[in-house]
Amino acid sequence: MKSPLIALCSLAMIASVSAGPQADQFAKFDADHDGKLSVAELALAPWAAVLEGADVDHDGQITAEEALDRLGRDSAVALRQALPTAEALVESFQKRDQNHDGALTVAELGKLNWLIKMDRDEDGLLTLPEIRLAMSKLHDPWPTAPTADAPPALELTLTKQAPQRVKPSDYGIGRRIDLASSWKTSPTPAATVLALVSPSCPVGKRYLPTLARLESTYAAKGVAFHFLAVNPTDDLTQLGLKGTVHTENLDKLFADLGVKSSAEVFVLDAAQTLIYRGAIDDQYGLNYSKESPSDAYLTAALDAVLAKKSPAIAATLAPGCALDVPASESKTVLTYHRHISRLLQANCLECHRTGGVAPFRLETYAQVKAKSGMIRQVVTDGIMPPWGAHLAAGQVSPWKNDRALTEHDRQGLLAWLEAGLPEGELADAPLPRSWPDAWMIGMPEKIYQIPEPIQVKAEGVMPYKNVRMDTEITQDQWVRAWEVQPTAREVVHHVLVFVVPPTGRAKTNGQEGSEEYLAAFVPGSNYVTYPDGFGKFLPAGSKLHFQIHYTPNGQATQDQVRVGLIFAPAHPEHEVKVIGISNPRLRIPAGATHHPEFATIPVPAPVRLIGLMPHMHVRGQSFRYELALPGGELRTLLDVPRYDFNWQHAYRYTVPPLIPAGAQIKAIGWYDNSTGNPANPDPTKEVKWGEQTTDEMMIGYVEYYQEAVN
Repeated sequence: MKSPLIALCSLAMIASVSAGPQADQFAKFDADHDGKLSVAELALAPWAAVLEGADVDHDGQITAEEALDRLGRDSAVALRQALPTAEALVESFQKRDQNHDGALTVAELGKLNWLIKMDRDEDGLLTLPEIRLAMSKLHDPWPTAPTADAPPALELTLTKQAPQRVKPSDYGIGRRIDLASSWKTSPTPAATVLALVSPSCPVGKRYLPTLARLESTYAAKGVAFHFLAVNPTDDLTQLGLKGTVHTENLDKLFADLGVKSSAEVFVLDAAQTLIYRGAIDDQYGLNYSKESPSDAYLTAALDAVLAKKSPAIAATLAPGCALDVPASESKTVLTYHRHISRLLQANCLECHRTGGVAPFRLETYAQVKAKSGMIRQVVTDGIMPPWGAHLAAGQVSPWKNDRALTEHDRQGLLAWLEAGLPEGELADAPLPRSWPDAWMIGMPEKIYQIPEPIQVKAEGVMPYKNVRMDTEITQDQWVRAWEVQPTAREVVHHVLVFVVPPTGRAKTNGQEGSEEYLAAFVPGSNYVTYPDGFGKFLPAGSKLHFQIHYTPNGQATQDQVRVGLIFAPAHPEHEVKVIGISNPRLRIPAGATHHPEFATIPVPAPVRLIGLMPHMHVRGQSFRYELALPGGELRTLLDVPRYDFNWQHAYRYTVPPLIPAGAQIKAIGWYDNSTGNPANPDPTKEVKWGEQTTDEMMIGYVEYYQEAVN
């Protein structure tokens, strides 16, 4: 029986050769240096057995290409199953450990000295933990079908101790809230605050002075405050508030709001649309308090609505005494002006508006009516709004940019379409929503526009365009916000912007050689502003590489894409980094369906994930990120069962999860290279890695930061 260490040596050869050419290992046994291994030469290699059947042309010799082809294909799964057991590995290790010091020297390894490549700390000694780490990489499962065999999702616990951002549409943001007619005043307030009060709740009592200060400040700016008593048995005589405290007939309002905590506040705009709900700020919570708040959510929401903008944070959990309020049983007839227009504003108008990237607008009842058949189809099929992340039953969405319709909104929209599109009263319409004319991130400090416009033809397809330009930055900078703007959005499929550091200054071994991912444009997503204390490194003397993919739409035009950057004022506490998990040796057989390719990276130190972004081309079918915890448990980070090349989303975490040292992150892509894929350029072709759409890629970008900058 083969020694466990010899078996491991053979399997390690598979892993390393599959990850990239290992010319030194091949040449080591190519005695006559003819680029081939004869039977005699191969017999001397400890991994000879794994190349059985590699001589595809039957000339009695194996070329490097034949060896790589063999190692990268069907033998990998079977050979991984041959990994030695932990007990057998320990026994074999101890037999070779002649001085019993728990480490193997090159001399003790003997003919297996090649295993010293597993020496992670490069101290010249091979330990059992180092071998086990190598074994864990070799033991990657090879999934056979997307979603069905996905490990459990990595659950992000929503703490009730402190405020935490949540998906706005899950909490009613964008809906109209009807108030009693007796509450209305003239002129109509610019905004209305509905604040729950309960002095018997410790958190609620602490916030009474804050509410009084905010009432005094914003009443002068045209904001109305209504205070809603949660507990009728509370003593409401010493609240210190000027506005009306309502105590009766609140059940329907509470149900419509879906109140959950006695310390919640709600902000309505002038048209009674709910634009914020959640905590006042983060100064007080369950079992904690701070000298001053770090995030003043209510203040920010009021400033936004007064400036006719949407709050950056529209919904949070509000620590306080939990409330058990029955759900609303209202059977209100849905109309366009009262309900559907708000739903479209919140979920569709970012693209389907004047100046948006979508091919048609949905800003008026007439426009929506004209497209009602298409709306019904794409909503029923789950195509719109575009979003790929699958959630397990009962799973709370971890994504702060989650575009998916809630089931409540989906059913409501389809029911309205089925009912004949009732228009309703114009008086019930929401306020028009506005978008910045220029930059969503504010005026950039630096704007880099490609030097010459690119001519986009009217028909057919175009290869990727690559443009490089100097940043002319003489000092290191950290990017706090970025935004990518094409000048002809209607023909731009996507733009990727990479940083090309000066020679010798690359900080990561990214997919694009020494290049590092910086920013991207895809329809509906083209900017990011990082929180205070975060930034992406932009070294002095670096260049920018624009990779642009155009899709001709029947009319010739030109485009001159640009990227705007805002810098952090100083070295940030956390440097945002990006790594690409990739498999550049992918090979997709002709006619294959559900063909898997995968790659894995280790996590050497604790990190927090900011976001994930899968990248494949037109044969891409599904994509999944998996997390292998140090103890062996598998968890799903992101599952995209229906990957769409036209919508290359970045999935950004609301709460960055902590990934422990010793874990591994796996990226798995499935491909459809069959005639059943209508986007397939050529199902008779074996597909390999390449930049053009007719080639394929498998990159799982991971944006992350470490707890402290070293």
